[in-house]
Amino acid sequence: MLRVENLSFSYDKLPVLASIDLRIQRGEHVAIIGESGCGKSTLLKLMYGLMDLEQGEIFWEDEPILGPAFNLVPGMPFMKYLSQDFDLMPFISVAENISQYLSVFYPDELKERTQELLEMIELTAFADKKVKTLSGGQQQRVALARVLAQKPEVLLLDEPFSHIDNFLKNSLRRNIFNYLKEHRITTIVATHDVNDVLPFADRAVVLRDNKIIARARPMELYKNPKSLYVASLFGEASMISIDVLKTYANTKRKIIVYAHEFRVSPSSGFHVTVEKAYPMGSHYLTESKSDGNETIYFNADKLYPKGKEVFLNVAIETINQRIQEAASNL
Repeated sequence: MLRVENLSFSYDKLPVLASIDLRIQRGEHVAIIGESGCGKSTLLKLMYGLMDLEQGEIFWEDEPILGPAFNLVPGMPFMKYLSQDFDLMPFISVAENISQYLSVFYPDELKERTQELLEMIELTAFADKKVKTLSGGQQQRVALARVLAQKPEVLLLDEPFSHIDNFLKNSLRRNIFNYLKEHRITTIVATHDVNDVLPFADRAVVLRDNKIIARARPMELYKNPKSLYVASLFGEASMISIDVLKTYANTKRKIIVYAHEFRVSPSSGFHVTVEKAYPMGSHYLTESKSDGNETIYFNADKLYPKGKEVFLNVAIETINQRIQEAASNL
C-alpha cells in the first residue's frame, strides 16, 4: 500500500498542497485530476522522492519515501516516474533506449521483451531509428516503454499521452493500462484528460485549492458530481434551479446538469436564447443565455442560429438522481 499522511507542501511560501491523506492499494490504478496548477505534478514528485517533504509522511508498505536530503540519488528504486520531460538518450536507437535496463545476460529474453514493448507502443518500424529523429509524441511513447521495461512496483505517470496524436491515444491507452492491470503494477496518473480516467482508473482523486475535495470511482464522480467544478472535469455542465426546470417544483435547490442531459423542445420547458454553436461531429455544443442571463450549454443534433429561442428539458430521473446525491452529501 502507498500511504500519504497529512502531507503539505509550498513553493516559496505559496501553498500547493495542504493536509493530503491518501491510501492506494497494491495493484490499484488511481487518477489524480484537477485544473492546471492544482498540485497534481507536485504530488507525484513528492511520492517519488524528488523533493523533500515539508510536513507529513509518505510510505510504500512500511518503507518511508524520502527526498534529496536523505538520498544521494533522488527517487525510489521500486518506483518509476514518467514526467513530461522524457529523459531519453537521443543518440541511440529506439530499441536500445527501451532495452537499456534489460539484462544482457539473457539475450533471447532481452530481444523478446524489447519487441513486446515496441509492439505495445506501436513503434516496431522505428526500432532502429535514433531517438533524436523522432517527433515529440513518438519520444513520449518510447519513454513509456522504457519505464515499463523496468517492471516497477509503482508507476507514476504525469500527463502520459499529452504529446501523442489523437488517433493513436485510444489504442495506446488500452495497450498500456491493460498491461499495467495484468501485471498488477500500482499506477498513479496525473491527468486533465477524462479519457485517461473514466475507462481505466479504479478511483479518481480531485484536487482543488491545495486539497482533496472528492474521491470515488470515476463513474460515481461523473454521474453524481459533488460540485460544478467536479462536473466540469468530465464535460460541459450548468447549475440550474429545480423550479426553473420544473415549474411545478416548490424548491430553489440547484442541481448540476451536463450538456448532453438537456433535451430540446420547440414549445415548452426552460427558455434559453442561442448565442453560439460549436460543431462536435456527432452534435453541436450550443452556448445559450437563460432569461436570468446565465450561460447554459446544451447538446443539439442540429445547428441553431444566434438568437434562436428554444426550450430545454431534463428527465425527471436525472433530477431525482441529483437531488438524492445532494441529500446524501448533507
